[in-house]
Amino acid sequence: MRILIGVQGTGNGHLSRCSALAEALANKPVQVDYLVSGRAPEHFFDMDAFGTWQWRKGLSFAVKDGRIDLAATLQQNDWRQFWRDVRALDLSNYDLVVTDYEPVVAWAAKRQGKRCIGMGRQYAFMGKTKSLRLPWLYKQMLSWFAPATDTVGMHWVNDGAHIVPPIVHQRVPAQQAVQGHYLVYLPFESLLSVHRLLVKFPQYSFSVFHPEAKRQRIAGIEYYPPSRMRFAEQFVRAEGVISNAGFETSCEALSYGKKLLVRPLAGQFEQIANARCLAELGLASQLSHLSEQGLADWFANADAQQCYWPNVAEALSQWLTSGAHESVADLSRRLWKRAEVDNYRALLRSELLA
Repeated sequence: MRILIGVQGTGNGHLSRCSALAEALANKPVQVDYLVSGRAPEHFFDMDAFGTWQWRKGLSFAVKDGRIDLAATLQQNDWRQFWRDVRALDLSNYDLVVTDYEPVVAWAAKRQGKRCIGMGRQYAFMGKTKSLRLPWLYKQMLSWFAPATDTVGMHWVNDGAHIVPPIVHQRVPAQQAVQGHYLVYLPFESLLSVHRLLVKFPQYSFSVFHPEAKRQRIAGIEYYPPSRMRFAEQFVRAEGVISNAGFETSCEALSYGKKLLVRPLAGQFEQIANARCLAELGLASQLSHLSEQGLADWFANADAQQCYWPNVAEALSQWLTSGAHESVADLSRRLWKRAEVDNYRALLRSELLA
């Protein structure tokens, strides 16, 4: 059996989720190829899980001052090259095609009449849910970007027959958090604005990950360039996490039981929906813009929440290598039932320790 998986590379969450899936698939009797797009190849890091991966330019959003710039998005994407790549990608040798919101693979499958399983956060918005609300136009935009014949959406709670729990790539075992230590991941904010805000809270310690950062310590704040392993090491030590409202970082925080504050990227309707949903479910706090008062209130009043999800990467790897014949609805029921059992066991452990 041979599988092609398209990985959206514009966000590290896609890469983290697919790395966990790749590690689970590596133990299966199947050949898996990976195609990654969305940023220049030299800007990828920690890609060992994907072996010898293919690259295409793909499509990406332009961001300026923490806000999606639609005009620049239309101008910066090479649409002619994108369609050339779609037409050139031959899928005839693959038994199964999967996309984690990667558009080249998705559109090539659509063009060739090939079954394509859309797997990941964005596909949660493409079915009926009560907790994820998007205007019709935005749903159509999401569906157009990376179309799929089968959708396996991921969400924090059981809210639809097309939804499974999230994949969480737990690269480092959980450990006792350091009180007053926070991980900050705000890649779309300017590094200077983040620094000016954090130095106002010298009573706390921070590990800041940012694309513009170099490994250094300034005014008691530790700065790191992007690194998934270093990120994981600092993540487990943190009492809380301050981030944009990307899905995967939120999942990791909830899985480890961290306090979570999200600032959705302005103009990014998916992040705005994520932040609203997290707040309404009582899983995190949200700020529409970063401010000293907002951060101080969160430090003083926020509580940590924890979610217990099964090993979804392993379950999906088994589902895919068996041909994905089980319906998504049955897969969803099976995984959420397992999540309920894990949650009950965690509750029993907490009662025994109390």
